[in-house]
Amino acid sequence: MRRNSMDNLISIIIPVKDGSNYIHQALDAIISQDILKEIIVVDDNSNDNTSQIAKEKGCTVIKNITTKGPAECKNIGLKHAKGNYIMFHDHDDVINKDTLRILYLELLQNPDIYAVMAKLEDFISPELSAQEKTRLKAKKEAYYGLFSGAILIRKRTFDIIGPFNSQIHAGDIIDWQLKMQSHNLKTKKLDLVAANRRLHAANFGRTRKNEEYKDYASLLRANLSTNSKQS
Repeated sequence: MRRNSMDNLISIIIPVKDGSNYIHQALDAIISQDILKEIIVVDDNSNDNTSQIAKEKGCTVIKNITTKGPAECKNIGLKHAKGNYIMFHDHDDVINKDTLRILYLELLQNPDIYAVMAKLEDFISPELSAQEKTRLKAKKEAYYGLFSGAILIRKRTFDIIGPFNSQIHAGDIIDWQLKMQSHNLKTKKLDLVAANRRLHAANFGRTRKNEEYKDYASLLRANLSTNSKQS
């Protein structure tokens, strides 16, 4: 059976609010990936020209008239995605050359795998002052554990595990991993640095650290409760 070229389409979903500072570089790096793709920017009620920048670069743009949060923006992006493969990407990170092709080929060659996970590498945004840079701590080694630009997922995975929990503001990666485990869906880790994670004063993870800890604790308690009922 001949494979339709659109079967290979990768949908890159970028949830963003007020991202005009860095989205240029993020989009240029994605656009340069030599593979069939679409870029969906979900603008979460920005007050700047994020949407205009994305439109000028040929992206599909959905603009929320009220702020909905990162998890719900991912769900909105999923509803508009035409591809069979999904990647979530932050507006301030930079994907490395050939990342999409490498991750896609891994899924193509392993039909029993629902997602492939690669590593991120921190970098401190170069325009920051020396004083600002000293406040940021970049990890010395590449690491797993974040969505942005590092995980490629079969879209049908979400038909099985459902959408993101919009009540979770910062723990979406943990929520996703727990759902994958509960449905016994296989993932594979690659020893690949897929993208560069920009550190700056307004990183979502830095500004909402307390919410992140609360979300992690809540998700782990819910998972323990579910496991105890099943045992």
